[in-house]
Amino acid sequence: MSVPLIKNYIDGEWAKSDSTVFGDVYNPARGEKIAAVAYGTAADVDRAVAAAKEAFTFWRETPPLTRARYLFRLKEAFEENFEDIAEVLTTEHGKAIDEARGEVRRMIENVEHATGVTTLMCGYTLEDIAKNIDCYGHRQPLGVFGCIAPYNFPAMVPWWFLPYAVVTGNTFVLKPSEQVPMTQTKIMEIVDEVGFPEGVINMVHGSKDVVNAMLAHPDIEGISFVGSTPTARHIYRECGNTGKRVQALGGAKNIVAVMSDADLEQGMPSLLTSFFGCTGQRCLSGSVLVPVGDAADRVVEQFAAAAKTVSIGDGIDEQTFMGPLISNAHRERVLGYIAKGIEEGANLILDGRGIEVDGYPNGFFVGPTVFDNVTPDMTIAREEIFGPVVSIVRAPDMDAVVDLINSRGFANAACIYTASGAVAREFKYRVKPAMIGVNIGIAAPMSFFPFGGAGNSMFGDIKGHGQEIFQFYTDMKVVIERWY
Repeated sequence: MSVPLIKNYIDGEWAKSDSTVFGDVYNPARGEKIAAVAYGTAADVDRAVAAAKEAFTFWRETPPLTRARYLFRLKEAFEENFEDIAEVLTTEHGKAIDEARGEVRRMIENVEHATGVTTLMCGYTLEDIAKNIDCYGHRQPLGVFGCIAPYNFPAMVPWWFLPYAVVTGNTFVLKPSEQVPMTQTKIMEIVDEVGFPEGVINMVHGSKDVVNAMLAHPDIEGISFVGSTPTARHIYRECGNTGKRVQALGGAKNIVAVMSDADLEQGMPSLLTSFFGCTGQRCLSGSVLVPVGDAADRVVEQFAAAAKTVSIGDGIDEQTFMGPLISNAHRERVLGYIAKGIEEGANLILDGRGIEVDGYPNGFFVGPTVFDNVTPDMTIAREEIFGPVVSIVRAPDMDAVVDLINSRGFANAACIYTASGAVAREFKYRVKPAMIGVNIGIAAPMSFFPFGGAGNSMFGDIKGHGQEIFQFYTDMKVVIERWY
């Protein structure tokens, strides 16, 4: 059976790559190939950047309010196509349809936030910095920017960056993950219908060759990346070598602490979502559950019991809570970590291996998996698994919790469940991660606050979305002026 070939979007046209290397796109619930995508070339990148560079000459002269009006129209078009985008996302990624809807909503919120450009891009002035001399600071766009996006949020993550780059007067080249190219293809169809000027927004599919071509390209001013820490570090280094601005958001090993005074009845739904939502394939997913003090036995018992109730299946089914993993290769990787946990002596109290989902014998499924009595030095307590595997590390007190969090190297997010404001304040004051949840299992900022971690979870100075991102996409030109 033939499957569609995913095309690039360059200079307002759908274009085939001249690559002879292709990748397969799967429906991970069914284990079926549903599309093919060309692994693009440096020549594809050159064409996209050339179009973007030419478009920049007139786009930067377009008034900011006029640029924002394109986003207003795009926002309405996204609303009209909301369910279609979510369904494409679930089909190629596997996440539950309600999670897909939440992701599309976050994507749209970034478009809405970016329309505030006429306030958020403003500079500042001061008269008489010296006698008869005035000073002005103007924010100006820089040129062509690029984004290298991950597979886990095919709709949302590119739009942490794209609308802000474009509304500030830059032009853009996006490389979606080669594992999930269909979602952004659907989105670019809508972009095309809205009628952005040719070359302002471009998309090139591919893998390492496209990434390396973007990193080396002399006409790309900056790169935004979300993915694993080793890749983030590489991109940060390469952008430094070529003088590019860079936002490189890396991996995570997020810890969720539960104090003895926590309301488990109220907190359990968000705990389950933290650890098993998106099948654990979130940079904000809980990975290590830390019951503190005499809460341990109660927390472990209730959490394991709740995990057994998680419904698993095709994400397109409204009743599904947890879908499959992205690929069979990633499924094998997660199974390898489960085997490693057993080998190193952790107590496997809920085994998600060998799960069978009725009607989906070929799906890339792993069920909720919970280890108890994990020690901080075990592999499953140190490395990013990116799957529905929970490591329970029991802690005697707050000091032990803080030491555990601050010794992981990663510093993306950390959460605490407690009824004590004093305990919560101490927690958020002492731990290193940059995104903190209090009685919330997923510390995901809205579009008008910055998204990004610290330590080995973030390479660069300015994080995703929020007010600060307008600084990333503009240069502050200072004019010192005197008239005789």
